[in-house]
Amino acid sequence: MAQGKSLTREVPAVPAITKPGTSAEKWPDFRGPAGNGHSQGKGVPLAWSETKNVRWKIPVPGRAWSSPVVWGDQIWLTTATEDGRAMSAWCVDRATGAVRMKRDLFLNTQLEEQGPGHDSNSYASPSPVIEAGRVYLHYGKYGTACLDTRTFKTLWQRRDLLCTHSAGPGSSPVLYKNLLILTFDGIDVQYVAALDTRTGKTVWKTDRSVAWDSPDVQQRKSFSTPFVTEWQGKAVVISTGAKATFAYDALTGRELWKVTYKGFSNAARPIAEKGIAYVTTGYPRGELLAVRLGGAGDVTKTHVAWECARNVPLNPSPLLLDGLIYLINGGGILTCLDAATGEDVWKERLVGPFSASPVLVEGRIFLFNESGKATILEAGRQFKKVAENDLEGGLMGSPAIVGRSMILRSRTHLYCIEAPAR
Repeated sequence: MAQGKSLTREVPAVPAITKPGTSAEKWPDFRGPAGNGHSQGKGVPLAWSETKNVRWKIPVPGRAWSSPVVWGDQIWLTTATEDGRAMSAWCVDRATGAVRMKRDLFLNTQLEEQGPGHDSNSYASPSPVIEAGRVYLHYGKYGTACLDTRTFKTLWQRRDLLCTHSAGPGSSPVLYKNLLILTFDGIDVQYVAALDTRTGKTVWKTDRSVAWDSPDVQQRKSFSTPFVTEWQGKAVVISTGAKATFAYDALTGRELWKVTYKGFSNAARPIAEKGIAYVTTGYPRGELLAVRLGGAGDVTKTHVAWECARNVPLNPSPLLLDGLIYLINGGGILTCLDAATGEDVWKERLVGPFSASPVLVEGRIFLFNESGKATILEAGRQFKKVAENDLEGGLMGSPAIVGRSMILRSRTHLYCIEAPAR
């Protein structure tokens, strides 16, 4: 059952053909081209402020913690009114900050009573995902739409994939070939679905196979975004939910294996490399599990290589590089772990709180707290701070890095941070 109207109204705009760009000119997913926070950008400034290295800055009204995505000369982002009655999409010119399009995609007359409920969520927390010619805007159960990035026309939309989020939507969509993978972990139903990107029709839908051991339905929620990896020639969707993380066949949705735990309300996105998936277990006390890919059924007792319960984030996603895992928890404790053993390499305390996930740029790690302070450090086995910078408004969503530019979304504005051309 739909929650309200779907709209086609838009402000006047001049359509533009999106330049194909190179891989360094794309940030198609909230964690970048590979979904792991790694950037191929070069020449991104290490110093900025409200008056330094700001190419442009534009206000973005509403309340939305989603991250921007970039394809060539277009930036796409979502926003929503604070009460969730209107959910909108914006297309911004990367060079100038001019708004090419802004449109209310969905109007809602029936909203969950609780709503987002707290500062860590909004009605537009899922980030868009983009590919050549098409962008996909997702607002959880309130609607999913596919727009043509040249004409800005709506190609298809869905409003019949439902759940009760209870605290607003959070999981972002993921693209794999011609599939748009969506996650719905509500207090009533929990499932993952894949839609045909050309038509919006459901290709597969798989319910979570969890035996709930508590009458508290709030412990059935999750807000994590899946990660697609290759294992033995097959594309596997690693999807973190309440009480378990699952591996699904990307093409069919068949459950391959799962690892179970007691956590819920997971928001951090898993990552996988060299046959190991790294997943966080969520509230009330997060753990990081290193899970060997493969197996069948419940592999908790056979495939968990190690687990760490020290300073694990609940919201920011892990960053993995050269055998080291970097974790920033909500309180600001930054930890570097050995990816093979889970042992601490070093630990430092930064000024928190943190919600945004870290990004890697030219061997440096950029971290942004909720007050707008950014800390930059050299990746490696020793803590080495490079710079600190401040912006107004604070960041909840993660940045996008393209070429020499960093696209940042604060609570109130969208910025392009870029040093002047020499």
